[in-house]
Amino acid sequence: MTELTTDQHRADLDAKPRLTRLEAAWVIARRDFIAVLFSRAFLFFLIGPLFPVLVGGLAGSIGNQTSRETTVIEVGLAMNAEDNSAMMSARDQLAPQLRGAVPTLQIVAEAAENPDFNARTFMEARRGNYAAIVTGTLAAPELIGTEGQVRRWQGPIELIAASASSATPLTFPQSTRQTVTASAASERSNRIRTAQAAQMVMFLLTMLLAGMVLSNLAEEKGNKIIEILAAAIPMDAVFMGKLFAMLGVSFVGIAVWGMVGWGFWAIAESAIVTVTETDFRNLPGPAVGWPMFIALGIAYFSMAYLLLGSLFLTIGAMANTVREVQTLSMPVTMLQLMVFFLAAATLTDAGSSFEIAAVVFPLSSPFALLARAALEETLWIHAAALAWQALWVLLLVKGGSILFRKRVMKSGGAGRDKKKRRWRRSAKATEPT
Repeated sequence: MTELTTDQHRADLDAKPRLTRLEAAWVIARRDFIAVLFSRAFLFFLIGPLFPVLVGGLAGSIGNQTSRETTVIEVGLAMNAEDNSAMMSARDQLAPQLRGAVPTLQIVAEAAENPDFNARTFMEARRGNYAAIVTGTLAAPELIGTEGQVRRWQGPIELIAASASSATPLTFPQSTRQTVTASAASERSNRIRTAQAAQMVMFLLTMLLAGMVLSNLAEEKGNKIIEILAAAIPMDAVFMGKLFAMLGVSFVGIAVWGMVGWGFWAIAESAIVTVTETDFRNLPGPAVGWPMFIALGIAYFSMAYLLLGSLFLTIGAMANTVREVQTLSMPVTMLQLMVFFLAAATLTDAGSSFEIAAVVFPLSSPFALLARAALEETLWIHAAALAWQALWVLLLVKGGSILFRKRVMKSGGAGRDKKKRRWRRSAKATEPT
C-alpha cells in the first residue's frame, strides 16, 4: 500500500507542469531582488561609493591632462600660396627650439580651391579639425577661431609670421582676430572628454556593483540553498534570475545615489559654482545627442554588468569555499581593468586594429562602443553590438550552469545515488542464500 501511494505521488508530481525557463528565472529574480533590497546590508552598501567617487575624480583629472597632452592642435592657413609656404617653412625651423609652443600648420584645401573662401563661415560650420585659421598677409595676419584658441595661438602665429617675413630688421606684425563660438577641434576635444567621463563612470559602477552577484552566490552555496534551487528548476534559469535581480538592485542603488547627488547640488549650487544658461549650451555634447547617448549608456552598462556578473557566477561554480571565490575573482577583476584600459587607449584611434579588437571582445565592447557613441553619429553598429553582447551573456550563463552541475551537483545527488547503488549491491552480495 505504501509503495502504491508513493508511486501515485511521484506520478502526480511528474504530471504537474513545470515552470518554463523564463518563468523560473523571473521567480528567482523576484526572490533575490526583494531579499537584497530589504536587507540591512544594502543600506550600508549604499554608503560605499563615496570612496570610488573620490578615486574617479582623481582619475578624471589625470585623463583630462592626458587628453590635453595627446591632442594634436592644427591651425589652418588660408593665405596666398607664397605666404602659406613661407609660414610652413618658418614653423618647421622654429619647432625644434620651441617644442610644443608652436602649433601644427595645415593648408586649408578649400581656401586654395575657392577664391571666395570665408574663413569665419568655415569655422562656424565646424569643418576640418582646425583650432583656428590664419588669413591676411605676413605683415598683417588675421587669426579666426574660438576665444580661447585665438588667445592661445596669437603670439606663436605672430612669431612664425615675423620669421617668415623677409623684412629687415625683423619686426613682429600686429595681428587681428575674429572669434567664433566653437570649432571642429574644440568640439572633438569636448566629445573626447565626454567619452572618457562616460567610460570611467560605467567602469566604476560595474566594478562596484557586480560584486553583489558573487557574494550572493557564495552565501547560498554555503547554506546549500543553491543546490535545492538547482534540483527544482534549470540551473541556467537560476543564474539568469540572479543576474537580473542584481542588475535591478544596481539600478535602485544608482537611482538613490543620483537623487542624493541632485539634492546636494540643488542645495549647495550657489556655494559651489554659478552656472549660467550659456554654460549649459557649451557643455560637451556627444555626437548622437544626449537622449540617445543616455539610452545607450544604460544599455551598455546593463550588458557590461551582465557579462561581468556571468563570469562571477562561473567563478562561484568553480569555487568550493568563500576563500576560493575571493582568490578566483581577482584575475577576472584584473582582466576587466585591462580591457577598460584597452577601450580607453583606443578612444581616439577609431578604425584601427586595436579599436576593432576592443569593439569585438565582449568584456571591452560596452566601453568601446559607448565612447564611439560620443564621437560618431552612426547608430546601426550599436544595435549589432548589443545583440553580440547579449549572445555572449547567454553563452557565459549556459557555460557557468553546466560547470556548476558538473562540479557541485555531482558531489550532491548524483554522488549519493552512486553510493546508494553501491551499498545495495554489497548488501545483496552478503545476503544468505
